[in-house]
Amino acid sequence: MGQLEKSTSVHISEEDIAQYRENGFARVHNIISKEEAARYAERVMEIYEERKVSGDFGGGGNVDVLRQIVNVWSCDEVMKELTFHPNVLAAVKAFAGVPLRLWHDHILIKDPHNNAPTQFHQDQPYWPHANSVNPISVWIALVDVPVEKGCMSFIPGSQSRDDLPLQYLDDERSLFGICPELEWEPRVTLPLKAGDCTFHHGRCAHMANANATDNHRIAHVAIFTDRDTIYTGIDHAVTTGRGYTEGETLPDEHFPQI
Repeated sequence: MGQLEKSTSVHISEEDIAQYRENGFARVHNIISKEEAARYAERVMEIYEERKVSGDFGGGGNVDVLRQIVNVWSCDEVMKELTFHPNVLAAVKAFAGVPLRLWHDHILIKDPHNNAPTQFHQDQPYWPHANSVNPISVWIALVDVPVEKGCMSFIPGSQSRDDLPLQYLDDERSLFGICPELEWEPRVTLPLKAGDCTFHHGRCAHMANANATDNHRIAHVAIFTDRDTIYTGIDHAVTTGRGYTEGETLPDEHFPQI
């Protein structure tokens, strides 16, 4: 695929930022154009078909729930353009409000009729990070993602619960067994059109429905963390066995500053 013509700009208002920081999530329409989304989706499916042959869906997790390809920015120039898209970076910086670095990106695909929701969870407990207060993920829909295709739902304000241990994506009682009061909090479901996205804090509890449609649900996610995040050595597919030093910041060459 050739160089993509990028959308020109995205406006994040002070009201948007205030709502994100209160609720832990925000929806942004047209972070990229529909034409861009279609071309990135085409590239994702090419990568997906290549990985199906090898069975290489690295990054852990249950492939019955979703298929993911982690750190695709480091091996595919087309998807790297999306991870570092100027609209994405401008919005991420506005919402977080602090210096950031990329933690990792990943393609997330739910097969047609996969019959497996991604249950409510927080992301940050999975990560080998200390000194990271403002982690933020951008979840970009590369196809239309209505409720029945597996869009995201969030529990507003749950990012304030920074004391919870790891929860499991395929266990519907995992989060609520750990923190029963969250089960009774309001939930906000945000369907997306191709080119729309959500941003969410790494501690904002969220889930995604199963894909009940005849087509793949295709999303691209880029995750950013505080620039001075410290590596803790906890086991993680992105870092384990790669020689990073516990107690030091993540190296720029593998976790670029933005």
